[in-house]
Amino acid sequence: MDLANYKKVWKNQPEEKNKISALEIYKMTQSKSNSIVKWIFIIGLLEFVFWFAINYLGTKNGALEPYEKLKLISFIDNFNYFHYVVVVLFLILFYRNFSLISTVDDTKTLMKNILLVRKTVKWYVYYNLINVVVFSIILNILIFNTPDGINILSGINNESFNQEHMMSVFIIAQIVVITIMILILWLFYYLLYGILLKKLNKNYKELTKLNEIS
Repeated sequence: MDLANYKKVWKNQPEEKNKISALEIYKMTQSKSNSIVKWIFIIGLLEFVFWFAINYLGTKNGALEPYEKLKLISFIDNFNYFHYVVVVLFLILFYRNFSLISTVDDTKTLMKNILLVRKTVKWYVYYNLINVVVFSIILNILIFNTPDGINILSGINNESFNQEHMMSVFIIAQIVVITIMILILWLFYYLLYGILLKKLNKNYKELTKLNEIS
């Protein structure tokens, strides 16, 4: 819905017609915003289920066995529990934002709620990216402080290997892996949430114009 043409002709229209047109534009923008926020909630929910399933399958297929030998399973489990709680809180906020946008009845409140949605999604993305970095750093510190931690994790148990060389290779490999993970996650969030936020921002601009005209 392009509001430029409305802006040109509204001054010459009857006041009652202006009000009807403004109401129609508002309802259309609200409907589009409501749909976008609903998809943000759905994607967040599917993402939660996906990562939960990955962690569950990793536990069942023995992928975490080296960490059991390092006695780090409790740390991993507790960190995951904390992460799940935070994500659930964000999902509750997403649903709350959806409810707020679907029930508002004035332009300024809708604009305010759109800004709230954008802020919530951005904090959600920041949290997930920071969470990966923090988890990886703490986990690696614990591995380095565990006797033969690198050997156990790599599956190599040979004293002929230079420990300093092994540590250097391990650190470089971890940095590369973490960087790739961050880039993949950033691309994932950019393609999904980024596109939705751009559409939501477009709706916000339309409401801004509508508010100026009215």
